[in-house]
Amino acid sequence: MAGEGDNAALPEPGAGEPSGGELPMFRGVTSLALDVKGRLTIPSRYRESLVPTGSDSLVLTADPSRCLLLYPRSSWEPIQARLMALSSFDAKIRSLQRLLVGHADDVEVDAAGRILVPPSLRRYAGLDKRVVLVGQGRKFELWDEAQWQVETAQAIAFPADGLPPELSGFSL
Repeated sequence: MAGEGDNAALPEPGAGEPSGGELPMFRGVTSLALDVKGRLTIPSRYRESLVPTGSDSLVLTADPSRCLLLYPRSSWEPIQARLMALSSFDAKIRSLQRLLVGHADDVEVDAAGRILVPPSLRRYAGLDKRVVLVGQGRKFELWDEAQWQVETAQAIAFPADGLPPELSGFSL
């Protein structure tokens, strides 16, 4: 959907975040299962950072890659504000606004540490029972396990001469 350079107007990381405390950073891959009602148990090691004390709301939305994005509300709100401040007269921007904001859903964490993944978002991402929660800095991606395996295989097969210019000279 978005071509090279199209994301220049998207929010800067940390834009609009409250200053002071350290922002959570999520990483790692966790295999999980959705229950028959479509609920997902947030791993305990992430709960406190994802849902700070006094808050029980997260934001779950669609991603163009056909996965879902799970944000702490404090990380999502500045992204939504910046995205909605862009001109809706541009068809690509309007499409991205519709996808990200139009599919965004506030999800509550219950006493057992679970969230209900709405049926429309489960259908969008093709989520059935086996899912994978993938840490991506200040958010998580939620993938169907089989589709995550396809994505991983594509990443491994990425041709060395096809690296984006931004990665020139980058070393692990």
